[in-house]
Amino acid sequence: MTAPLLDIQHLSVQFHTGRLLSGRQPVRAVDDVSFTIAPREVVGLVGESGSGKTTIGNAILRLIEPTAGRIIFAGEDVTDLPERALKPFRRQVQPIFQDPFGSLDPRMTVEAILTEPFTIHGIGRGRVDRSERAAELLRLVGLPADALRRYPHQFSGGQRQRIGIARALALDPKLIVADEAVSALDVSLQAQIINLLSELQRSLGLAMLFIAHDLALVEYLSDRVIVLYLGRVMETAAARDLYRRPRHPYTEALLSSVLEPGTGATGRRILLEGDPPSPANPPSGCVFRTRCRYALPACAGDVPPLRTIATGQATACIRDDIM
Repeated sequence: MTAPLLDIQHLSVQFHTGRLLSGRQPVRAVDDVSFTIAPREVVGLVGESGSGKTTIGNAILRLIEPTAGRIIFAGEDVTDLPERALKPFRRQVQPIFQDPFGSLDPRMTVEAILTEPFTIHGIGRGRVDRSERAAELLRLVGLPADALRRYPHQFSGGQRQRIGIARALALDPKLIVADEAVSALDVSLQAQIINLLSELQRSLGLAMLFIAHDLALVEYLSDRVIVLYLGRVMETAAARDLYRRPRHPYTEALLSSVLEPGTGATGRRILLEGDPPSPANPPSGCVFRTRCRYALPACAGDVPPLRTIATGQATACIRDDIM
């Protein structure tokens, strides 16, 4: 069995609001999350806004510090590496951000944006060589070489995101963390960028954590899907299995909002009542129980563990009689 490229073990991230002595509870943005990503695998991470998707991505990138748990990359524990020791790790793990304008420095030309990683990591034999490498990156993402001399404001949103993708590929990474990489674009541009990401992933042999709220895009791009709710994993499965037969009530409700009538587990739209609870004061037991139409009194007891119910499919639900 191939060793995972990324191994997330019991990851938790808490944020404190106000003074620690004020009596306020910490916000449990991510609570005991574990998963792996194999080499060349695309894993989709889905859930409502506030479910902890972006926080997980930022913790993997070490842009924020986890409260607990371990981040193992290519067999090395990078959880507690000091900033000066993170340089080799960050060369192998690169982000694609949601905002294709805010993530690019408006004062820098595209050439400066794309060659900056080469300068930082000592790649290339000088300015000419680095410029040629930058031009090749533009070709990879479907932009002309003369774009090097222009500034971000001179491009459309889709073109700016292509530049962001080119920057993520500059250091030949093994893993891409794509955080809502197309949500700021209109539908036609979304399709173009998703197709580009799919082509690059296959041709370059990349692994990818694809964070999104659009379940249709996740199904198209992902090999495996992880469903989050209030910072906890509700279900994980191969994309085909999860979309064909969800085994957690939250996944069922999410899919019912995007699938065509007559498809999916129930063939009808499931409306979740109320808003998600506060991550500073989550419900006891199953965190989804306050909005679950299948909830029993026992659901308020212990936190249900993620248990395997089929090959490659696991759910954090105590009931086996509802799906």
